[in-house]
This record gives sequence, C-alpha cells and structure tokens, in this order.
Amino acid sequence: MTVRKALETIFREHELEDFLWIRAADIVVAQWVRMKCMFGCWEYGQSATCPPEMPTVAECERFIREYADAVLFHFSGRVTNPEDRYEWSMDIDRRLVEVERRVFLAGFPKAFLLSMGSCRFCDDCTAERTTCRVQKLARPTPEALAVDVFSTVRKHGYPIDVLTDYDQEMNRYAFLLVE
Repeated sequence: MTVRKALETIFREHELEDFLWIRAADIVVAQWVRMKCMFGCWEYGQSATCPPEMPTVAECERFIREYADAVLFHFSGRVTNPEDRYEWSMDIDRRLVEVERRVFLAGFPKAFLLSMGSCRFCDDCTAERTTCRVQKLARPTPEALAVDVFSTVRKHGYPIDVLTDYDQEMNRYAFLLVE
C-alpha cells in the first residue's frame, strides 16, 4: 500500500471523503487576505488562532513553502439556523485535528492542519497563544495564515462563492500540510 493510500484510509476512517492531494506550492498566500482579517472580521484580535496572534504574511508563506504536499479537504452543507454553522464546523474540525494527530503518528512529524472553521473549542477564548487552554487542539484557519482560499480551491476545480444568505449551500475548506 502506498503512503498516500495509507493516509487516505485515515481520512476515510474519520468520514473525510472529499479531498484532493495538491502541491503545497499551489497554495496561494496573499497580503489582501490578512487585510480582510484586520478590516472586516469580527474575530480579529478575539482568538488565539487569528491575527494578530499569527505570524506575518511573509512568515506564513515561508512556512507553507517548507512543505511539498498538502491535502485539500472540501465540505459542503446547509443550515437552517445561522448559529448551527458553528456546531457543524466544530464537528468537522474535531475530526480534522484527530486526523492530523493520526498522520503525525503515522510517521509525518511535520503534519499541520489549517482548520475549516475558527477555533471554538472554548466558550471564552483567552485571545492569546501563550494562554490558550487547548493548545493541542487549536489550529488556525487558512485565512489566518493569509491563504487565499478562493484562488487556491478554484484552481483545483472546487466550487466557492461569496454567500449572500445563510440558507445557501456552504462550501468550506481545510488544508493538511504533509511532508
């Protein structure tokens, strides 16, 4: 069994079926993403996994370029109550963190997850990495590391649009960096 097939078995054991292996070099990192975090996101400064607690954009890009491969995970869903999207994301992110751990234990010490949703493992975030109560679980989103998710997933044929209403189908993405 190839290494990729072995890792794909881990993904499927955690009900992660829609994924694509990509080159980490194909992940687009852009300054505009950080600016959107700073000016437009209510979570800016409110989470230990969001800017300004994150490295600079240049450091994020350099970090991602240290990897050869990545796995792009796609999730789609709808919610009737807008607040339900948090529980939906939390369930997926719990599985993704466990997958990262399993990939690490399978001999990939550099395995690193960029989670699908903002960290919600605590009801009241300390908003600082140094005092985070769940450092083993908390992971940044791709956007927190300045990843242009729109450009990256479109170039791999996945759907993504700006949604104008909560009853529209969400297409969300996570990345697992693997080396």
